[in-house]
Amino acid sequence: MKFIDLRLSEPILRAVADEGYHTATPIQAQVIPHALTGRDVLGCARTGTGKTAAFALPVLHGFNKRSASETRRRPRHLVLCPTRELAVQIGLSFETYGRYMSLRCAVVYGGVDQAKQVRALRNGVDVLVATPGRLLDLADQGHAALDGVQTLVLDEADRMLDMGFMPDIRRVLSQVPQRRQTMLFSATMPKEFRRLADRILHKPVSVQVADASNDVDQIDQSVHFVERRQKADLLAQVVRRHSITRALVFTRTKRGADRLVRHLQVRGLNAEAIHGNKSQSRRLKSLERFRSGRLSLLIATDVASRGIDVDGISHVFNYDLPHEPETYVHRIGRTGRAGRSGTAVSFCDGDERGHLDAIQRRLQTRIRIDCEPDGGHPSKITSAAPATDADRKDRQRRAPGRTGGARRGRSKKARRQVSAGTTSRNLNRHA
Repeated sequence: MKFIDLRLSEPILRAVADEGYHTATPIQAQVIPHALTGRDVLGCARTGTGKTAAFALPVLHGFNKRSASETRRRPRHLVLCPTRELAVQIGLSFETYGRYMSLRCAVVYGGVDQAKQVRALRNGVDVLVATPGRLLDLADQGHAALDGVQTLVLDEADRMLDMGFMPDIRRVLSQVPQRRQTMLFSATMPKEFRRLADRILHKPVSVQVADASNDVDQIDQSVHFVERRQKADLLAQVVRRHSITRALVFTRTKRGADRLVRHLQVRGLNAEAIHGNKSQSRRLKSLERFRSGRLSLLIATDVASRGIDVDGISHVFNYDLPHEPETYVHRIGRTGRAGRSGTAVSFCDGDERGHLDAIQRRLQTRIRIDCEPDGGHPSKITSAAPATDADRKDRQRRAPGRTGGARRGRSKKARRQVSAGTTSRNLNRHA
């Protein structure tokens, strides 16, 4: 569907065309017509599907110049999101699509001095994009009045619930009018999210784009079996071997991200990390360098990555495999966008095998095992497919140290020597 067929206002169509967009994505084509009529919306779509425009364009379409009698302080459209990076990204989208309108948009988030944000609110805003904690701080101080909100959007609602924002969301809901349009967007549909939707949405239209697991066909997925201490060296080898210039690397912890950056920089690779312990200015600077192509490797935790919406990412590396299969799908969806091919490479150590099995069950496919860059072979784990009961029983029958097989025919003394040697090695391993 073309944007012109959605009957959006002329200033919006001009701005959209300026960005080179003419055809709506599936989530946009399904959400925008209903949102324009004022319906509540429940949308399920991952990052990179165009869902920001799906709610931003209807909000802008309904925007009219504020009358002189209307107070200038109250925002009429409120967007809540979980992270600073995502808030900034959404704010930029409103400014981009509203460039031909007299729009006033403010973005508020924690981790920075609030003075500039307070000044923006005092000058009056039409659209307010906020993280829940900072918004409530400003509201408690009397700087943000929410009783004039006509449209409430909760973006990445599943992640906000994961991060423990539910009490803050309840407080925000108590301060906005009950009669309003509400749009709720999420990459996944956990039970708690559905309970929230049932509570705050009124006869919503439900929109769900094709399951993300069906949208990864254009992504070449592979896994390297590697010991944890060898992961950093392997990453450096793969990056150099394939001359990778723009890749997103996921780690499980902030400390692990910083440690990996140091390792890569020592080897002459252009890498920086973004996570919650970095200052906001440093995070935004790294993100801008990555977006502009001046930074080759961006190391990120899952929470910090929620604001990363960058085209042209050729590779996604799962340096640490995620515990949840949905997180894996969300991660690799950062590559292979807009019909382009992409590459997702995962590193799996012995402790992560269960996570890999869960991911493959979720995708209903086996991820290709890759050999190491130097032409070597995978580690002792030789199959990426989930083990069956028959596989386990067969391994038990053939395992040394059990009745029969290699043990059969040994003398009692020889068996004691083997057992003692095995015990010694096990103790040394845990020393």
